[in-house]
Amino acid sequence: MAAFVRIVDTGSFAKAAMELRVTPSALSKLVSRLEDRLGVRLLTRTTRRLALTSEGALYLERARDVLELIGRTEDDVSSTRSSPKGHLRLNSSTGFARQALLHALPAFLQRFPEVSVDLALTDRLVDPVAEQADVVIRGSPAAGSDLVVRKLAEGRRLICAAPSYLQRAGTPLSAMDLAGHSCIALSGQLSPTTWPIATENGVVRFLPKGNFACDNVGMLFDMAIEGHGIVRLADFVVGQAVREGRLVEILADINRSDTISLWALTPKGRFRAPRVQAFLEFMEEWLPKASTLP
Repeated sequence: MAAFVRIVDTGSFAKAAMELRVTPSALSKLVSRLEDRLGVRLLTRTTRRLALTSEGALYLERARDVLELIGRTEDDVSSTRSSPKGHLRLNSSTGFARQALLHALPAFLQRFPEVSVDLALTDRLVDPVAEQADVVIRGSPAAGSDLVVRKLAEGRRLICAAPSYLQRAGTPLSAMDLAGHSCIALSGQLSPTTWPIATENGVVRFLPKGNFACDNVGMLFDMAIEGHGIVRLADFVVGQAVREGRLVEILADINRSDTISLWALTPKGRFRAPRVQAFLEFMEEWLPKASTLP
């Protein structure tokens, strides 16, 4: 296309060949192959001048548009090396998004004003490629040869409740005490969710019981904030509320929480995009600060 445009603009195979540093015969063969593939004549050639056919005029118009778009695209991509820009598609669980991304994204967008974010929320596992997501954030990694899996942060699960609930129902001090409280459970799992609690006889798997359960972490958080009962959620989700005093961590000395990790899943074709790298690096910097309790 570029060669064809230069031939028309210069009005000469010889002049275009000089600019493109090829021979006039090479350009002539190139145009002939192009015409053969299209099945039409683009140029009429005489010993004195070149003239466009009607098909050639249409091809020239479209070729200019295509070449201009390519140029703009390459300029945009090159410029993002120093200043990330473009549309970032994120997919996150509801609990993490409502309690962590709610605070992180405004700071991210302020730092990178030429990036826009489209956030999808769901607690089900999703395929980043099928969902056309740049980054999927989950508490467990997913396998796939077409994915790049990156650990964003490590944390732990906290047992906590609202001050209003503790004032009304009292503060449990042991696994036995916990059995008499209203616990807000996570439902919809392959097996019942249990809480590992240390006792004199070792660690027991406490099965939380109450009059409310939900498969949505964000809803569990909201119910705990409203004083409905006790929850056990990741510090990525409840850390901000604990710092602000809206939730109180309890049973910290007997809550046996293994280290949990937060993962970013990215399709290989998008992993090196500057907007994606900027977001991942920002979250790696922001999350440890956000989950650190006083």
